[in-house]
Amino acid sequence: MNTALLRPEVQEYLSSHQDTILDKFIFKGSPFPDVTIQELAQQLDGKRRAKIKLPLWYETPGILFPPKLNLEQTSSALTASYKSELVQGDSLIDMTGGFGIDSYYFAQKLKEVHHIEMNTEVSAFAKANFETLKTTNITSVCEDSITYLKKCKGTFDTIYIDPARRDDVKGKVFKLSDCVPDVRLHLDLLLEKGKQILIKTSPLLDITAALKELKQVSEIHSIAIKNEVKEVLWRITPAVNEEIKVITVNQNGKQVDKTYCTLQELQNATATYAEPKQYLYEPNATLLKAGAFNWISEHYSLLKLHPHSHLYTSDSMKQFPGRSFKIIEVLPFDNKIKKQLLLKKANITTRNFKLTVAALRKKLNIKEGGDTYLFFTTDCNEKQIVIVCQKEVDELRSLE
Repeated sequence: MNTALLRPEVQEYLSSHQDTILDKFIFKGSPFPDVTIQELAQQLDGKRRAKIKLPLWYETPGILFPPKLNLEQTSSALTASYKSELVQGDSLIDMTGGFGIDSYYFAQKLKEVHHIEMNTEVSAFAKANFETLKTTNITSVCEDSITYLKKCKGTFDTIYIDPARRDDVKGKVFKLSDCVPDVRLHLDLLLEKGKQILIKTSPLLDITAALKELKQVSEIHSIAIKNEVKEVLWRITPAVNEEIKVITVNQNGKQVDKTYCTLQELQNATATYAEPKQYLYEPNATLLKAGAFNWISEHYSLLKLHPHSHLYTSDSMKQFPGRSFKIIEVLPFDNKIKKQLLLKKANITTRNFKLTVAALRKKLNIKEGGDTYLFFTTDCNEKQIVIVCQKEVDELRSLE
């Protein structure tokens, strides 16, 4: 890490080019003999990427940003803050500390946090930023975390680990066996050294497959921001758990939708099927990630349109963790559909349907937008249908 980046004149130069197009900024070259244009561009690009994802880092003067890849892999402020609510006790070790976002939020809740990062440059960036943010209860160590943990004589109240999800050619991976470190191989060590373990995994990881590889799981958290699942968090404790809790969280501005159930309830739930009624429901992505397809029908007393459509209906309006719509009409998808719709604009969604959204827009000559919502799907009678809806904005409320 080049500490010259922290000089006031360098920081001022970066601030003065906050809105400059990056290519033009690079073309100008660096005005500083001890700072390259590549280093300056990395800082400018990093700050821009942090504006929404990491507002505190964006707003704080003197923050240094790592390479683009490290910034992409780090937790957002929202997900890190959520995870900080799950810790207890005094101490935590962040075994894959990275840029330090998770460590920072854990440090707001605990007396002592150990930030372990084996990449020298990224570790230096995180340590410098902890000092800038005036966080004094984080110990930064640049070392392999498994080696470090083996040397530790005591235990930690929480061990947090976010295995690296890139292969040797920088491709994205998501299987536990492909991540570094491979938590499956070190689970006994983690259970020996920690009172609880929190493992962050890719939203692409299959939950059923992972449960076969991880032991003593007590909770599974499916975490989303604006209905995009960002991560799946696994809570593991030394005690054997008869019931595994499944928590889904969708953070959308001030509204937070949460659901709670057990894995057994998800597995044993049965759905009831019917044709579309008066209202239509589209679940949050976190529920779908958790595999709550039948549970949604059973728990909320909703009728499912089809085993593979994952859309639900009812005669009366229900509070629901997802999008709710008033059904205007239901049409068969046939050669007459274009004349029947007579729409220039609409919001289109497909679920268990033979055509993509792009193909439908081209076929029907419908642009995106407007107040009408079209769901192209398959009903319980295996018929291809179009459900014409209007959104029930006033009825959307978070379920606590």
